[in-house]
Amino acid sequence: MTGVDPPLVLKIGGSLGHHAEKICSQLQELDIPVLIVPGGGVFADLVRKSHVEGSIAHWMAIAAMEQYGWYLSSFGLTTTSTLLAPTRPVILLPYCTMRSHDPLPHNWEVSSDTIAAWCAHTLHLPLVLLKSVDGIHSGGRLCSYVRSPLLTKDVDPCFLPFVLDHRIPTLVVSGRYPDRVLAALTGNPTIGTTIGF
Repeated sequence: MTGVDPPLVLKIGGSLGHHAEKICSQLQELDIPVLIVPGGGVFADLVRKSHVEGSIAHWMAIAAMEQYGWYLSSFGLTTTSTLLAPTRPVILLPYCTMRSHDPLPHNWEVSSDTIAAWCAHTLHLPLVLLKSVDGIHSGGRLCSYVRSPLLTKDVDPCFLPFVLDHRIPTLVVSGRYPDRVLAALTGNPTIGTTIGF
């Protein structure tokens, strides 16, 4: 994905907790319109460890995303509960939106990855996923470009089919490196995985 202009949807993975302050500071400095969808992080891990399933687990995990969203907001970014195209960096607290629309299956094959993709699709915006990995790996190698679903543990099982079916311009990059985050947000080439058509 190159030459992408904001606004866009930006998912900040829960595994990036130790890098969250730097990422949020970078977003404030850039001051570009990104709607931040938080991952679940340690809060979602607690839901998994509780051994609940189905709808109860689904809504608990989305509530966990809100907890991580509040954590991200501690670094100076504002929050919103309304799914709208952003005019500045803002964190979506997704629980009310997801309860209202309820667009996705209630199982562990859907995570904040696919929820972020649904937000991007609904708003007709490109998507950037910041993860703790360099991009999407399959068969032991980093895929620089993905045009069809493949086996990977780097995103949830519903993510690639959803993004490809809905033709969402998507880039998956590591949030551990500020230069890669900057490139992803400004449409410049970087190490990662582009999902295209």
